[in-house]
Amino acid sequence: MNKLLVLVFLTLNCTFAFSQKELTHEVYFDTDKYNLPPTEENRLLLFISTLTDVDIESISIFGFCDDRGADTYNLKLSQQRADAIKTIFSSNEISDELITNVDGKGEILLKIVEEKNILKIRGLNRKVEIIVKPIPPKPVVKKPVAKVVKKEKKKDTPEIIKGDVKVGDKIIFKNILFKTGYSTVTPSSKKTLEAIAKALVEREDIYFTIQGHVCCTQYSRDAVDRKTKKRNLSEARAKYVYDYFAKKGVDKRRMRHLGMRRKFPLGGDPKYDRRVEILITYVGK
Repeated sequence: MNKLLVLVFLTLNCTFAFSQKELTHEVYFDTDKYNLPPTEENRLLLFISTLTDVDIESISIFGFCDDRGADTYNLKLSQQRADAIKTIFSSNEISDELITNVDGKGEILLKIVEEKNILKIRGLNRKVEIIVKPIPPKPVVKKPVAKVVKKEKKKDTPEIIKGDVKVGDKIIFKNILFKTGYSTVTPSSKKTLEAIAKALVEREDIYFTIQGHVCCTQYSRDAVDRKTKKRNLSEARAKYVYDYFAKKGVDKRRMRHLGMRRKFPLGGDPKYDRRVEILITYVGK
């Protein structure tokens, strides 16, 4: 019995430790360069795509150089490499608020190795290290049983569309979430989007503009669409919804689509800024 308890305790400890494990990635640069080679950029984008479902506490970015060059030159170049990686993160909807360290560390001294390996080791030293720290899981705490108070149920998006709307109303598609860096919605959002389309088909008297948004880019810039490599992700999201509605039977003459870049962040969780909403432009009588 005691052995069983010890085993359960160890299993829980291992699970807890694993859930907090840091995610790391390294990218490598050509000599005297701080722009990523295409193959390394593709590797980095693949790594960023794995962070979609990770609750991130912080991201640290550290730049390095090989042992050649003056100290001042290496410090500057290593910082430029770190800054370049931060820019790629920002362009792919990773919030700047999560990036807590962007530091150039200068050169990595060459270790004593066989001469034939020197070039290879120098190549591995021209790099940026990325460390992603997930938010640790909250301990489960039993709460006292409270008296149940019924709250008024909030209307979902299809119900709002079917109700009393007027020109100038802006309806946010709250349950329509997009994949980070892409114009396509998450699988869980498809059913809700279909219900919205059905409601719009029934409401033939309203005309509207579909507005696409992005999160996390610097200032009011648009984000990069990873599929097309174009910096028009907010427009691509609006167009995706426009095409979906048209396919489901909404008259194209009632719709237009527009990319709003990052002009109107909602605040809070960045995933809610990766959104689409409609602006009512005309209501028939």
